[in-house]
Amino acid sequence: MTSLALAADRSATARSGVAASNAQRLLWLGLAVAALALVLLLSVAIGSKDIPLPTVLDSLLHATDSDDRAIIVALRIPRTVLGLTVGVALGLSGALVQALTRNPLADPGILGVNAGASFFVTLAVGFLGIASIGGYIWFAFLGAVLATLLVYAIGSVGRGAATPIRLTLAGVAVGAVLSGISNGLALLNPAAFDRLRYWSAGSLTTPGYDNLLVILPFIVVGIGLAVAVSRPLNAIALGDDLAAALGANMLRTRVLVVVAVTLLSGAATAIAGPIGFVGLMVPHVARWIAGPDQRWIAAFTLVLAPILLLVSDILGRIVMRPGELQVGIVTAFVGAPVLILLARRRKVSGL
Repeated sequence: MTSLALAADRSATARSGVAASNAQRLLWLGLAVAALALVLLLSVAIGSKDIPLPTVLDSLLHATDSDDRAIIVALRIPRTVLGLTVGVALGLSGALVQALTRNPLADPGILGVNAGASFFVTLAVGFLGIASIGGYIWFAFLGAVLATLLVYAIGSVGRGAATPIRLTLAGVAVGAVLSGISNGLALLNPAAFDRLRYWSAGSLTTPGYDNLLVILPFIVVGIGLAVAVSRPLNAIALGDDLAAALGANMLRTRVLVVVAVTLLSGAATAIAGPIGFVGLMVPHVARWIAGPDQRWIAAFTLVLAPILLLVSDILGRIVMRPGELQVGIVTAFVGAPVLILLARRRKVSGL
């Protein structure tokens, strides 16, 4: 009787510990959501012409006829929504890749997604003369899909399934080859590829909502898949043998992760260009706050990744006024030192 009571007491203590931990995570998540709301307002207010926050709020709530409202509605809000969407896609895809490969230094580019998208955009511009984003966005997405399929096929050659190490090596090799070919083709006709310099640096200056609506369904499906594989990825983090013993379907989980990464990162790269460090750094921060549970990592990444991308975009508008520094360049400056500090922490670096 005493042993049963002791066991019940230990169980109650464990449940209370989990509840306390979840309460702390919810508190941090709430603070992150509040920070994201503030960053969204700042993204609408700050630019080549600063607009006071009361004016921003008034323009959002009332249909006034003013130059400030025209700037907010036609330029700032679409850009902010694009940054929010691309940030979510890049952050989640990075978290998925790190969990799949069990490599804390992995990012979406490791599966050849960015290289595949860039390569097909190069083909569309150089050989088909397509210059508009609406035209080459489909080529970028197709390239991301085909490159990922190629990486998975190479990683599956031989005995056994496509292991994380095989996928990593195949992704690096395919990405290097496609990037080299793309750079070579661009040198053959510099004038034609001059139009793509902003896209290739990573940019959120795509006007309007039309192009965003093209990639939005793919991102929504990718988010759904990321949520669906969160629990199996927790088992995979323990190792293949233990995950199989726990009943996780290794092949199905890996296929779903690859599909989700392709949809998320491919769509984001297609509309905004290759933007680095978001998918690499944000999962580290989420893991530092939330621990190793992939469900909590996904939740925090959904909020933290847009914050990083939008803050980088705001800094890019400020440092070179009245011009702008592309967001892909700023994320490298912001992300590199922070990532170095985070990587030195054993708790953050380990998967």
